[in-house]
Amino acid sequence: MTALGFLYPGHSGEDDYPRIEQLLGSDIRVDLVHTDIGEDAHRVDALREMGSAQRLAAGVAELRLAGADAVVWACTSGSFVHGWEGAHDQVRALARAAGLPASSTSFAFVHAAQEIGVRRVAIGATYPQDVAGLFADFLRAAGVEPVDVVGSGVITAAEVGTWTESQVLALARAADRPDAQAVLLPDTALHTAAHIPALERELGKPVLTANQVTVWEGLRLADRRANAPELGALFTREPVVQA
Repeated sequence: MTALGFLYPGHSGEDDYPRIEQLLGSDIRVDLVHTDIGEDAHRVDALREMGSAQRLAAGVAELRLAGADAVVWACTSGSFVHGWEGAHDQVRALARAAGLPASSTSFAFVHAAQEIGVRRVAIGATYPQDVAGLFADFLRAAGVEPVDVVGSGVITAAEVGTWTESQVLALARAADRPDAQAVLLPDTALHTAAHIPALERELGKPVLTANQVTVWEGLRLADRRANAPELGALFTREPVVQA
């Protein structure tokens, strides 16, 4: 059994995780611990506090007791708002607290883009434009080039968690550009796990979504691969060890 541990802020799009676990099947377990979100606001100061070392450390003991093989901070905005170096510091502190390999959703996007071999991406963010721009800066620091960034201006994760499939598709369409090799939807509050095949059919290219890449990152840290085509192009890369 491979046990993947995730620290998820509050309650909004966490339904994606049991769905992804079902699609992975076999001997991969997804354990989710909810961290204290503090103020629910897509605002830089609130996001920095949400991803503070103290808030993350509070959930680590439960994941350790569950036997997690790796831990991922399942929050994009609560990691990239610290900048490239600050996000590294955040992950290092998490790894020390957990005594486990650790990462965050922001780094998951970078590693997933590298995995599928894309460098030019379009970003469809639920965040306000200034916060979405910080995600673009983070990607550039990693050598991934955003060709366009679309922000939706949504302030709270609670509102994002209510978005329907049609709204998710509309965001992806609005973000897509002909020169983008993939479209990225960076909010873990957004329910996307059920929609990835439809998104990729609609756009004709890979779509990377926050909860999808977060689980993939946990597998990467645990040195596991899983062939799960219903989770998109990211989960159909070769060589594959069938889960």
